[in-house]
Amino acid sequence: MSEDQKSFEDLVEIMRRLRGPGGCPWDAEQTHESLTRYLLEESYEVIEAIDSGSKDHLKEELGDLLLQPVFHAAIAEEHDEFTISDVLDEICDKLIRRHPHVFGDEVIRDSAAQTINWEKIKKSEKSSDERKSAIAGVPPHLPALLKAQKITEKAARVGFDWEHVDHVFAKVIEELHEFEEAMAQGDNGRMEDELGDMLFAIVNLGRFLSINPEDALRKTIRRFENRFTHVETSLHKQGRQMTDTPLAEMDTLWEEAKLLEKAGKL
Repeated sequence: MSEDQKSFEDLVEIMRRLRGPGGCPWDAEQTHESLTRYLLEESYEVIEAIDSGSKDHLKEELGDLLLQPVFHAAIAEEHDEFTISDVLDEICDKLIRRHPHVFGDEVIRDSAAQTINWEKIKKSEKSSDERKSAIAGVPPHLPALLKAQKITEKAARVGFDWEHVDHVFAKVIEELHEFEEAMAQGDNGRMEDELGDMLFAIVNLGRFLSINPEDALRKTIRRFENRFTHVETSLHKQGRQMTDTPLAEMDTLWEEAKLLEKAGKL
């Protein structure tokens, strides 16, 4: 390793210095709680880098994300709770324990069987209170779409699932009709309930088809942003504003954006 190359140990020492005497006041003031927002932000920035296809961007954002567990471990070490070495020991032990087909003699047929075995081992590691429900253990602060997916995945692993995708799709249509009925009645409370049911059914359909709903919606949002910006920019070039433009004209520019998108020009 050249002198220019840095190791994981270097990162740990840099963080200790930042939080130590003569270090950075901002870094020294941080707590587990204050860093929560950055952990979330850095995770989403990694996803954005993956979507961008830029290897340099991904490398940078992975570094920012890696800093977060090092930061938290440094805080814990200062309070004599645990160190980054303890964190590494725990994850290494967990990976070995949950892959008996790799580090032991157990035989696993495929990834589906491994997923089932992983959950079985994971459940055996939990206390009796934590094992009360098959759908327990889903982090409460996950985004709602992702949380719905995780819960339905857990339910499916114990056999609580549809037999065919047609049944799942029919459930989506059923929930859509129930939402229409609530709209016709003008019942806001019921509309909220039915909209939630419809979204949950759509998430379940995505899970059944191995489509991550969070990823799908994020990509749709990005397409909307690109198309909307095209409409906005096109009108600005004409010296016009969206608020003064008929919807039909904006729809034409929207369709133009979709064609440019398909051609890889947007």
